[in-house]
Amino acid sequence: MIKRSLLFVAFTALIVFGVLLWDAYDRLVSPMQAEDEARTVTFDIPPGGTVSSVASELREAGILKRPLYFVLLARLNGEARRIKAGEYQFSTALSPQELLSKFVSGAVTRYNFTIIDGWRVSDLLKALAENQQLIQKLDNSKDDYTLIASTLNLEYAHPEGLFLPDTYQFRKGDTDVSLLQRAHEALMTTLKIEWSQRQENLPLKTPYDALILASIIERETGLAEERARIAGVFTLRLLKKMKLQTDPTVIYGMGEQFDGNIRRKDLRRDTPYNTYTRTGLPPTPISLPGKAAIRAALQPDITGELYFVATGQEGRHHFSKTLEAHNAAVRKYQLNR
Repeated sequence: MIKRSLLFVAFTALIVFGVLLWDAYDRLVSPMQAEDEARTVTFDIPPGGTVSSVASELREAGILKRPLYFVLLARLNGEARRIKAGEYQFSTALSPQELLSKFVSGAVTRYNFTIIDGWRVSDLLKALAENQQLIQKLDNSKDDYTLIASTLNLEYAHPEGLFLPDTYQFRKGDTDVSLLQRAHEALMTTLKIEWSQRQENLPLKTPYDALILASIIERETGLAEERARIAGVFTLRLLKKMKLQTDPTVIYGMGEQFDGNIRRKDLRRDTPYNTYTRTGLPPTPISLPGKAAIRAALQPDITGELYFVATGQEGRHHFSKTLEAHNAAVRKYQLNR
């Protein structure tokens, strides 16, 4: 009789254990919420967060119904200490098992920050300061150049042009300084590669010269098909010791005095950036040039053209080989308009 009772108890315990085991398995591999009820949630795991604290917070948020199963799964799989901190976005239609794999893989939410071709450093710093996902480390009470010089160890004293326009991904918790550093390293890598593939006999002594010229090209045209041609005009002018006579450099030298109009007196007022009064390149870049502009500066299309003027049509320019032809184009596209 006693033996039968023990067998019954054991059998019942086995059934109960099996039911619990099946329930645990079913809850771990089934969606946390039905697909028609599921929602996308944002969930933060702080540095040092444990699997128990994560499971508890998921339950409090109404996402996970059996946090104990989640914890046991993580420990049985040896993944309890492999959960990575960060911000996650996921659908509650995931299963707890899939969610654990997401936390272990570190598939955190990534944001995009885009540096626009032709921006100035001041534009870049403004955009960084307005980004709410980046942690702000820069001291914006300082002027732009002092700010960057005191924060980053740059190869050049003037920061203009030293950050590559591109779209950079970052995670919540990254800093504005770290993104600046990445953009600078990308610029230096790109410049090194393009310099190594440059045309022969260019009037550019250093990669920095190429960066300066690229920054001018970037401000002169936004049309891909014109970059190398405009680069050819400037290259030929430099070879002939002619003044570049490009308005964007004058505007840059005017700084805050520029009100949207450039006048004859501005063209005559001498500054280090006035290419109407000085020969050669200005002392620094005047914008953040993209890869295409850098390549154009180092692989120009030299056709004998020495002049160009905006036509007022979709950002296009008219190119001329002689001053006489150029003056006629100016009358046609600028003075008569």
